[in-house]
This record gives sequence, structure tokens and C-alpha cells, in this order.
Amino acid sequence: MKQTLFTITENAPLTPDVYRMRLAGDTSEITAPGQFVNIRLAGLYLRRPISVCDCEGDLLTLIYKTVGRGTEQMARMRAGEKLDILTGLGNGYDLRESGQRPLLLGGGVGVPPLYLLARRLAGQGKQVSAILGFNTRSEVFYADEFRALGCDVTVTTADGSQGVKGFVTHALPADFTYFFACGPEPMLKAVSNACPTSGQLSLEERMGCGFGACMGCSIQTAGGPKRVCKDGPVFKKEELPWNA
Repeated sequence: MKQTLFTITENAPLTPDVYRMRLAGDTSEITAPGQFVNIRLAGLYLRRPISVCDCEGDLLTLIYKTVGRGTEQMARMRAGEKLDILTGLGNGYDLRESGQRPLLLGGGVGVPPLYLLARRLAGQGKQVSAILGFNTRSEVFYADEFRALGCDVTVTTADGSQGVKGFVTHALPADFTYFFACGPEPMLKAVSNACPTSGQLSLEERMGCGFGACMGCSIQTAGGPKRVCKDGPVFKKEELPWNA
């Protein structure tokens, strides 16, 4: 974990309430896709955890949804402003078990951390498939960016306004070697039960400190209580008591 000042280079909307923020700073502690950062914002007591979308050299990309005071404050920030950020938080995804045909499943703002994962897997020569789930057409983002990496991309929308009508589990391919998922808990439970292979799931949980001190994000796993911020946010399918 490292505390660093980052300079915003871009902050622009991708959809009516989802923004992409690009920043420049020391990214040396970000070592795995699926890790997150914790951002200090003026006037707010708790930092805001945001998943890493991409990281290359000294450039960091974050994608966030405006859902409260913190993210609404972030949406008003402009290029040139600085942010105090804790980097290198969480364990991230382990790419070693992916096999040759990994499947990535993301729901809403669970999509961004899968982008760096897809880029790393594609760089290893893997045949990556990605299913990106949203409620409606106006919420869809980053499908083209995944395609540009060489991924086979399927978009699902709950109302059928774009792509496959339904949820990510309604578009599972016939053959894949392993899965990686990120999204809201109901989606992750459905994915865990629907996918016959092993896999890794990144949990969304309210956090206090973000580095394991406060125990506020503890969950029960097959191995006993674990902290999502420190022991996760990525857990193997077999660790979570969700399988029917």
C-alpha cells in the first residue's frame, strides 16, 4: 500500500452517470488486475474505494458511477486537480488458473476491473470471451474497448434494448476453461451457480479503512471470516457458500 498524490488528466462521462477519470502518478504498487484504490475527498471522513480499470506506466484509469456525495464530488473535478490516493489495495485476480479460453463476466460498474484483466490475458495469447451486463442500452460502456483487445464480446441488457435480453448468465458460451466475474452480489451468486468450471469472483462491499484494520467489510467464507478489502476483494468460487 502506498499513499500518493495523483494529478487528474481527464474526467469525462461515458454514460449519464458513469465517468472515466484518468490520472498521472506513481502506480508502482498496482500489481494485479482487480485491485482497487482508496481516494480521499475534501470534507468527507471516509475515503472512497474505486476499482482499477487500467494501469500502464504512470497512468491510472478509474471508472466510477455517481451514487453519492463522494462520487458526485469526483464528477465535478477537472484536469489539473490533485487527489490523495492509497494504491495497491486488495489481492486482485490470479491469472495462472485461467486456461486457454477464460470467460469474463461483468455487471454494471463491475465491468471496469475486468478490462485490465482482459488486456493481461490477451497479452498471454488467451482466447478471451467477455459478457458485459447492463440494465438498458443507455448504460452500456466499454464494449468496444474490450473488442479492441481482441475479446469476443457479448452485451446483455435486462430490458433487451441492446444485445441479448436478460442477464449475463443468459449468454454463457458452450465452452470455456475458467471464469472471472465482478458485479453486484445477486449476479455473482447466479454466475457461481451457473458456471460449471471453477472461477474467481470480485465482491462489492462497503469499506471503512480499505486495508484490513477496521474489520467492517468482513464476510463468512468456507475458511472462516475474511476481510473483503484485505483478503479479497477476489475470492475463488469454492471459498464462497453460494453453490446450490
